[in-house]
Amino acid sequence: MAMQYRELGRSGIRVSRIALGTMTFGEQNSESEAHDQLDMAVDRGINFIDTAELYAIPPRAETFGRTEEYIGSWLARRGRRDDLVIASKATGPGGFVEHIRGGPRLDRTHLEKALEGSLRRLGTDYLDLYQIHWPERSTNFFGRLGYRVAEEADVVPIEETLAVLDDFVRAGKVRAIGISNETPWGVMEYLRLARERGWPRIESIQNPYNLLNRSFEVGLAEMAHRERVDLLAYSPLGFGVLSGKYLHGRRPRGARLTRFEHYTRYSGPQAVAATEAYAEIAREHGLSPAQLALAFINSRPWLGANIIGATTLEQLAENIDSIEVKLDEAALEAIEDVHDRYPYPSP
Repeated sequence: MAMQYRELGRSGIRVSRIALGTMTFGEQNSESEAHDQLDMAVDRGINFIDTAELYAIPPRAETFGRTEEYIGSWLARRGRRDDLVIASKATGPGGFVEHIRGGPRLDRTHLEKALEGSLRRLGTDYLDLYQIHWPERSTNFFGRLGYRVAEEADVVPIEETLAVLDDFVRAGKVRAIGISNETPWGVMEYLRLARERGWPRIESIQNPYNLLNRSFEVGLAEMAHRERVDLLAYSPLGFGVLSGKYLHGRRPRGARLTRFEHYTRYSGPQAVAATEAYAEIAREHGLSPAQLALAFINSRPWLGANIIGATTLEQLAENIDSIEVKLDEAALEAIEDVHDRYPYPSP
Protein backbone atom coordinates (compact mmCIF):
# COMPACT_ATOMS: atom_id res chain seq x y z
CA MET A 1 0.00 0.00 0.00
CA ALA A 2 1.37 3.40 -0.92
CA MET A 3 1.50 6.33 1.46
CA GLN A 4 -1.85 8.03 2.01
CA TYR A 5 -2.39 11.79 1.90
CA ARG A 6 -5.00 14.21 3.20
CA GLU A 7 -5.69 17.92 3.15
CA LEU A 8 -4.68 19.44 6.48
CA GLY A 9 -7.84 20.98 7.86
CA ARG A 10 -9.13 23.37 5.21
CA SER A 11 -5.69 24.76 4.37
CA GLY A 12 -5.28 23.24 0.92
CA ILE A 13 -1.97 21.76 2.14
CA ARG A 14 -1.66 18.05 1.32
CA VAL A 15 0.11 16.05 4.02
CA SER A 16 1.12 12.41 4.34
CA ARG A 17 -0.89 10.34 6.80
CA ILE A 18 2.42 9.54 8.51
CA ALA A 19 4.56 12.49 9.61
CA LEU A 20 8.15 12.29 10.76
CA GLY A 21 8.73 13.52 14.30
CA THR A 22 12.25 14.77 14.89
CA MET A 23 12.72 15.55 18.58
CA THR A 24 15.44 12.89 18.95
CA PHE A 25 17.66 14.71 16.44
CA GLY A 26 20.52 16.27 18.36
CA GLU A 27 20.13 14.18 21.51
CA GLN A 28 19.56 10.50 20.73
CA ASN A 29 20.43 10.89 17.04
CA SER A 30 23.48 12.46 15.43
CA GLU A 31 23.28 14.76 12.43
CA SER A 32 24.18 11.96 9.99
CA GLU A 33 21.58 9.66 11.59
CA ALA A 34 19.00 12.43 11.34
CA HIS A 35 19.78 12.85 7.64
CA ASP A 36 19.43 9.10 7.10
CA GLN A 37 16.01 9.13 8.75
CA LEU A 38 14.87 12.06 6.64
CA ASP A 39 16.09 10.33 3.49
CA MET A 40 14.21 7.13 4.34
CA ALA A 41 11.04 8.98 5.28
CA VAL A 42 10.93 10.97 2.03
CA ASP A 43 11.78 7.87 -0.03
CA ARG A 44 8.79 6.13 1.58
CA GLY A 45 6.38 8.94 0.65
CA ILE A 46 6.41 11.06 3.82
CA ASN A 47 6.22 14.75 2.95
CA PHE A 48 5.36 16.10 6.44
CA ILE A 49 8.25 16.91 8.82
CA ASP A 50 7.41 18.13 12.33
CA THR A 51 9.87 19.94 14.60
CA ALA A 52 10.01 22.74 17.18
CA GLU A 53 12.41 25.42 18.34
CA LEU A 54 12.47 23.62 21.72
CA TYR A 55 14.00 20.42 20.35
CA ALA A 56 16.06 18.28 20.99
CA ILE A 57 14.22 16.54 23.84
CA PRO A 58 14.72 16.60 26.77
CA PRO A 59 15.02 20.38 26.51
CA ARG A 60 18.42 21.75 27.47
CA ALA A 61 20.20 25.01 26.71
CA GLU A 62 22.99 23.05 25.04
CA THR A 63 20.67 21.41 22.50
CA PHE A 64 18.13 24.21 21.98
CA GLY A 65 17.41 24.56 18.25
CA ARG A 66 19.74 21.73 17.28
CA THR A 67 16.96 19.64 15.72
CA GLU A 68 15.98 22.46 13.38
CA GLU A 69 19.65 22.93 12.49
CA TYR A 70 19.96 19.28 11.49
CA ILE A 71 16.84 19.52 9.33
CA GLY A 72 18.21 22.73 7.84
CA SER A 73 21.51 21.13 6.86
CA TRP A 74 19.59 18.26 5.26
CA LEU A 75 17.34 20.67 3.35
CA ALA A 76 20.40 22.56 2.09
CA ARG A 77 21.89 19.33 0.76
CA ARG A 78 18.66 17.91 -0.65
CA GLY A 79 16.89 20.96 -2.06
CA ARG A 80 13.28 20.61 -3.32
CA ARG A 81 11.95 22.51 -0.29
CA ASP A 82 8.56 23.05 -1.92
CA ASP A 83 7.95 19.29 -2.09
CA LEU A 84 7.80 19.15 1.70
CA VAL A 85 5.52 20.34 4.46
CA ILE A 86 7.68 21.68 7.28
CA ALA A 87 6.04 22.40 10.64
CA SER A 88 7.58 23.99 13.70
CA LYS A 89 6.40 25.39 17.03
CA ALA A 90 6.86 28.40 19.27
CA THR A 91 7.64 27.53 22.90
CA GLY A 92 5.17 28.47 25.63
CA PRO A 93 6.15 29.64 29.11
CA GLY A 94 7.42 27.39 31.89
CA GLY A 95 10.16 26.99 34.45
CA PHE A 96 11.89 24.29 32.43
CA VAL A 97 12.43 26.57 29.41
CA GLU A 98 13.96 29.63 31.05
CA HIS A 99 16.98 29.14 28.78
CA ILE A 100 14.84 30.25 25.83
CA ARG A 101 14.75 34.06 25.51
CA GLY A 102 14.97 34.35 29.31
CA GLY A 103 11.55 32.73 29.61
CA PRO A 104 9.37 32.51 26.49
CA ARG A 105 5.96 34.16 26.16
CA LEU A 106 3.32 34.10 23.46
CA ASP A 107 3.38 37.84 22.79
CA ARG A 108 4.56 39.68 19.69
CA THR A 109 8.15 40.18 20.74
CA HIS A 110 8.76 36.55 21.61
CA LEU A 111 6.81 35.09 18.69
CA GLU A 112 8.66 37.23 16.17
CA LYS A 113 12.00 36.13 17.61
CA ALA A 114 10.85 32.51 17.73
CA LEU A 115 9.76 32.44 14.11
CA GLU A 116 12.85 34.20 12.80
CA GLY A 117 15.05 31.80 14.75
CA SER A 118 13.28 28.76 13.34
CA LEU A 119 13.44 30.08 9.78
CA ARG A 120 17.16 30.80 10.16
CA ARG A 121 18.03 27.38 11.59
CA LEU A 122 15.92 25.58 8.99
CA GLY A 123 17.36 27.65 6.17
CA THR A 124 13.97 28.52 4.69
CA ASP A 125 11.97 31.71 4.25
CA TYR A 126 8.61 30.19 5.18
CA LEU A 127 6.97 27.47 7.27
CA ASP A 128 4.03 25.46 5.99
CA LEU A 129 2.59 25.10 9.49
CA TYR A 130 3.45 27.15 12.57
CA GLN A 131 2.10 25.97 15.90
CA ILE A 132 1.84 27.24 19.46
CA HIS A 133 3.57 24.49 21.45
CA TRP A 134 1.42 24.88 24.59
CA PRO A 135 -0.85 27.55 26.06
CA GLU A 136 0.22 30.60 28.01
CA ARG A 137 -2.65 30.20 30.49
CA SER A 138 -2.83 27.65 33.28
CA THR A 139 -4.84 24.65 32.12
CA ASN A 140 -4.70 20.86 32.01
CA PHE A 141 -2.12 19.62 29.55
CA PHE A 142 1.11 17.58 29.66
CA GLY A 143 -0.52 14.67 31.46
CA ARG A 144 -3.04 16.47 33.66
CA LEU A 145 -6.56 15.12 33.18
CA GLY A 146 -8.27 17.17 35.86
CA TYR A 147 -8.68 20.94 35.63
CA ARG A 148 -7.72 23.09 38.60
CA VAL A 149 -8.61 26.75 38.86
CA ALA A 150 -5.46 28.80 39.34
CA GLU A 151 -4.86 32.49 40.01
CA GLU A 152 -3.44 34.09 36.88
CA ALA A 153 -1.78 37.42 36.30
CA ASP A 154 -0.08 38.85 33.25
CA VAL A 155 -1.23 36.09 30.88
CA VAL A 156 -0.94 36.88 27.17
CA PRO A 157 -4.47 36.39 25.78
CA ILE A 158 -5.13 34.16 22.80
CA GLU A 159 -6.37 37.24 20.94
CA GLU A 160 -2.89 38.82 21.07
CA THR A 161 -1.19 35.58 20.03
CA LEU A 162 -3.54 35.05 17.09
CA ALA A 163 -3.10 38.64 15.91
CA VAL A 164 0.64 38.01 15.58
CA LEU A 165 0.05 34.74 13.74
CA ASP A 166 -2.23 36.62 11.36
CA ASP A 167 0.63 38.99 10.57
CA PHE A 168 2.94 36.02 9.87
CA VAL A 169 0.44 34.58 7.40
CA ARG A 170 -0.11 37.96 5.70
CA ALA A 171 3.66 38.41 5.36
CA GLY A 172 4.00 35.02 3.65
CA LYS A 173 6.26 33.62 6.36
CA VAL A 174 3.67 31.04 7.43
CA ARG A 175 1.13 29.21 5.25
CA ALA A 176 -1.11 27.79 7.99
CA ILE A 177 -1.31 27.84 11.78
CA GLY A 178 -2.02 25.26 14.45
CA ILE A 179 -2.04 24.68 18.19
CA SER A 180 -0.64 21.98 20.44
CA ASN A 181 -1.38 20.59 23.91
CA GLU A 182 -4.69 22.45 23.84
CA THR A 183 -8.12 21.97 25.38
CA PRO A 184 -11.64 22.20 23.94
CA TRP A 185 -12.02 25.75 25.27
CA GLY A 186 -8.77 26.77 23.61
CA VAL A 187 -9.83 25.31 20.26
CA MET A 188 -13.13 27.15 20.27
CA GLU A 189 -11.55 30.43 21.38
CA TYR A 190 -9.09 30.34 18.48
CA LEU A 191 -11.92 29.53 16.07
CA ARG A 192 -14.21 32.22 17.49
CA LEU A 193 -11.58 34.92 17.19
CA ALA A 194 -10.71 33.86 13.66
CA ARG A 195 -14.34 34.16 12.58
CA GLU A 196 -14.94 37.48 14.31
CA ARG A 197 -11.70 39.20 13.23
CA GLY A 198 -11.19 37.66 9.82
CA TRP A 199 -7.93 36.11 11.02
CA PRO A 200 -6.59 32.72 9.87
CA ARG A 201 -8.26 29.70 11.44
CA ILE A 202 -6.29 26.99 13.16
CA GLU A 203 -6.01 23.96 10.89
CA SER A 204 -4.57 21.42 13.34
CA ILE A 205 -4.16 20.46 16.96
CA GLN A 206 -1.10 18.45 17.99
CA ASN A 207 -1.95 16.54 21.15
CA PRO A 208 -0.90 13.20 22.65
CA TYR A 209 -2.98 10.28 21.39
CA ASN A 210 -2.27 6.59 21.74
CA LEU A 211 -3.77 3.35 23.07
CA LEU A 212 -2.73 4.31 26.60
CA ASN A 213 -4.07 7.85 26.38
CA ARG A 214 -7.29 8.35 24.46
CA SER A 215 -8.34 11.48 26.35
CA PHE A 216 -8.49 13.34 23.01
CA GLU A 217 -11.69 11.43 22.28
CA VAL A 218 -13.46 13.22 25.16
CA GLY A 219 -14.50 16.61 23.78
CA LEU A 220 -11.70 17.26 21.31
CA ALA A 221 -12.42 14.51 18.78
CA GLU A 222 -15.87 15.86 17.98
CA MET A 223 -14.44 19.36 17.56
CA ALA A 224 -11.70 18.02 15.31
CA HIS A 225 -14.30 16.24 13.20
CA ARG A 226 -16.96 18.94 12.97
CA GLU A 227 -14.60 21.94 12.69
CA ARG A 228 -11.94 20.18 10.53
CA VAL A 229 -9.18 21.00 12.98
CA ASP A 230 -7.19 17.87 12.30
CA LEU A 231 -5.39 15.93 15.00
CA LEU A 232 -1.64 15.62 14.65
CA ALA A 233 -1.13 12.72 17.03
CA TYR A 234 2.10 12.81 19.00
CA SER A 235 3.51 10.09 21.27
CA PRO A 236 1.60 7.47 19.23
CA LEU A 237 3.67 4.74 20.92
CA GLY A 238 3.60 6.32 24.38
CA PHE A 239 7.35 7.05 24.67
CA GLY A 240 7.95 3.71 22.92
CA VAL A 241 6.13 1.74 25.62
CA LEU A 242 3.53 0.40 23.17
CA SER A 243 6.26 -1.16 21.06
CA GLY A 244 6.54 -3.72 23.87
CA LYS A 245 10.30 -3.24 24.20
CA TYR A 246 10.04 -2.31 27.90
CA LEU A 247 7.79 -5.20 28.96
CA HIS A 248 8.95 -7.58 31.70
CA GLY A 249 11.29 -4.94 33.09
CA ARG A 250 13.48 -4.67 30.00
CA ARG A 251 15.47 -1.49 29.49
CA PRO A 252 17.18 -1.64 26.08
CA ARG A 253 20.48 0.15 25.88
CA GLY A 254 20.14 3.68 24.53
CA ALA A 255 16.32 3.66 24.62
CA ARG A 256 14.54 6.78 25.85
CA LEU A 257 13.25 5.34 29.13
CA THR A 258 16.63 3.79 29.80
CA ARG A 259 18.41 7.10 29.36
CA PHE A 260 15.75 9.36 30.88
CA GLU A 261 14.25 7.53 33.84
CA HIS A 262 12.04 10.47 34.83
CA TYR A 263 9.81 9.85 31.79
CA THR A 264 7.32 7.68 33.69
CA ARG A 265 4.05 8.90 32.16
CA TYR A 266 3.32 5.59 30.40
CA SER A 267 5.06 3.24 32.83
CA GLY A 268 2.59 2.83 35.70
CA PRO A 269 1.09 -0.57 36.66
CA GLN A 270 -2.14 -0.01 34.73
CA ALA A 271 -0.23 1.10 31.64
CA VAL A 272 1.99 -1.98 31.81
CA ALA A 273 -1.03 -4.27 32.13
CA ALA A 274 -2.77 -2.57 29.20
CA THR A 275 0.40 -2.75 27.09
CA GLU A 276 0.68 -6.48 27.75
CA ALA A 277 -2.94 -6.93 26.62
CA TYR A 278 -2.39 -4.91 23.44
CA ALA A 279 0.79 -6.85 22.69
CA GLU A 280 -1.22 -10.08 22.90
CA ILE A 281 -3.80 -8.71 20.42
CA ALA A 282 -0.95 -7.86 18.06
CA ARG A 283 0.48 -11.38 18.34
CA GLU A 284 -2.92 -12.93 17.62
CA HIS A 285 -3.22 -10.85 14.43
CA GLY A 286 0.31 -11.38 13.17
CA LEU A 287 1.44 -7.82 13.86
CA SER A 288 4.15 -6.22 15.94
CA PRO A 289 2.84 -4.30 18.96
CA ALA A 290 4.05 -1.06 17.38
CA GLN A 291 2.17 -1.69 14.14
CA LEU A 292 -1.05 -2.47 16.00
CA ALA A 293 -0.76 0.74 18.01
CA LEU A 294 0.04 2.89 14.99
CA ALA A 295 -2.55 1.26 12.73
CA PHE A 296 -5.23 2.06 15.31
CA ILE A 297 -4.31 5.76 15.19
CA ASN A 298 -4.12 5.72 11.39
CA SER A 299 -7.73 4.48 11.30
CA ARG A 300 -9.19 7.46 13.18
CA PRO A 301 -11.36 9.67 10.92
CA TRP A 302 -10.31 12.92 12.63
CA LEU A 303 -6.60 12.24 12.12
CA GLY A 304 -4.58 14.65 10.04
CA ALA A 305 -1.25 12.86 10.55
CA ASN A 306 0.33 10.32 12.86
CA ILE A 307 3.67 11.74 14.05
CA ILE A 308 6.06 8.83 14.36
CA GLY A 309 9.58 9.00 15.74
CA ALA A 310 12.46 6.57 15.89
CA THR A 311 16.09 6.32 16.91
CA THR A 312 17.05 3.62 14.36
CA LEU A 313 16.24 3.07 10.72
CA GLU A 314 14.82 -0.36 11.58
CA GLN A 315 12.32 1.23 13.96
CA LEU A 316 11.48 3.90 11.42
CA ALA A 317 10.80 1.35 8.66
CA GLU A 318 8.53 -0.67 10.96
CA ASN A 319 6.62 2.43 11.96
CA ILE A 320 6.15 3.60 8.37
CA ASP A 321 4.95 0.12 7.44
CA SER A 322 1.95 0.66 9.72
CA ILE A 323 0.32 2.56 6.83
CA GLU A 324 -0.09 -0.81 5.13
CA VAL A 325 -1.97 -2.33 8.07
CA LYS A 326 -5.76 -2.27 8.13
CA LEU A 327 -7.19 -3.57 11.38
CA ASP A 328 -10.19 -5.86 10.99
CA GLU A 329 -13.30 -5.69 13.17
CA ALA A 330 -12.05 -8.45 15.45
CA ALA A 331 -8.87 -6.53 16.21
CA LEU A 332 -10.74 -3.26 16.75
CA GLU A 333 -13.24 -4.96 19.08
CA ALA A 334 -10.40 -6.53 21.05
CA ILE A 335 -8.78 -3.10 21.40
CA GLU A 336 -12.04 -1.66 22.74
CA ASP A 337 -12.33 -4.53 25.24
CA VAL A 338 -8.90 -3.64 26.64
CA HIS A 339 -9.81 0.06 26.63
CA ASP A 340 -12.93 -0.76 28.68
CA ARG A 341 -10.75 -2.55 31.25
CA TYR A 342 -8.06 0.15 31.32
CA PRO A 343 -9.78 3.30 30.04
CA TYR A 344 -7.07 5.86 30.93
CA PRO A 345 -4.03 4.03 32.27
CA SER A 346 -1.89 7.06 31.40
CA PRO A 347 -2.97 10.73 31.26
